[in-house]
Amino acid sequence: MNANRPDATPGHPQAAPGAAAAPGRVVLLTTSHRVAPGLLSWPAWQALHAADRVLCADGAHPQLPYLREAGIAVEEASPTAQELVDACAGGRTVVVVATGEGEPALTDGLARLAGTGRLTMPELELLPASYDLPGARLLDLVQVMDRIRAACPWSSRQTHKGLAKYGIEEAYELVEAIEEGDRDELREELGDVLLQVVFHARIAEEDPEAPFSIDDVAGGIVAKLVHRHPHVFGDATAETPEEVKAHWLRTKAIEKQRTSVTEGVPLGQPGLALAAKLASRARTAGLDIPLPAVEGIGYELLALAVRAEAEGVDPEAALRAAARAYRDAIRQAEG
Repeated sequence: MNANRPDATPGHPQAAPGAAAAPGRVVLLTTSHRVAPGLLSWPAWQALHAADRVLCADGAHPQLPYLREAGIAVEEASPTAQELVDACAGGRTVVVVATGEGEPALTDGLARLAGTGRLTMPELELLPASYDLPGARLLDLVQVMDRIRAACPWSSRQTHKGLAKYGIEEAYELVEAIEEGDRDELREELGDVLLQVVFHARIAEEDPEAPFSIDDVAGGIVAKLVHRHPHVFGDATAETPEEVKAHWLRTKAIEKQRTSVTEGVPLGQPGLALAAKLASRARTAGLDIPLPAVEGIGYELLALAVRAEAEGVDPEAALRAAARAYRDAIRQAEG
């Protein structure tokens, strides 16, 4: 019993006649383990201070020290549904600080009691005391990856080089999901690509000479995005996508200090994509470079890739679309 309640303190008025029949109220208080303990919403603190009793089945719940520091008397108890209904009799309010599982046994028991129709049930309120911020589940991924790296015989032996092929495969599968328009597949493939990032960052933590973490990776890309978007985070202005691209290229040129527009173009990418990227760099730099006057299929493909890039067409995507149509034609002929 909370000693701060009027009905538990000498000298305060007693409950009004007929209050014993009032069913009372159960408040199921849920919190997120991704938010620092003690950071609760104002409605949660109000409910806790106003409650007749505050119960928690987990004596090691991370919120308990902060609740008790705030003057909340928390009882370590795991009542049955019937016991909870009885505790609310007389119009009392009982707050249950939910464990990580959310107290499914208790809520199921209350639902069964309500279904009998024999009891006047207390009001049941689900009160989220803390909310996950966007991106909070990324913390779960980092924790899971850390445990896998430490405990899995396969994952604990992987290196950056050994995982490189999976990064390529996952990137292609992501592109395929995008082109197929499959939303479920897209979500899954984005997760697989994200796993590669977190996995490599976890491996990088163990480097004896130049370690870095997922926070360093995220911090680096945040700094880059802010710096390259002065029209969003600074005083610059950009009204069109072309102006945004101009900002990006100017800041990138200052950062990289490259001597050639071809620097930073990965030569290991697929041929059509490589040709289109080189053409894009040359066109953006205002360079009018004639194509090599050499005969051969490779140079014909180069010319087609440059033409596609000039017309705003991704040659790789165009060829994949044509290849899928060819695949469908083969299947139709087979069947």
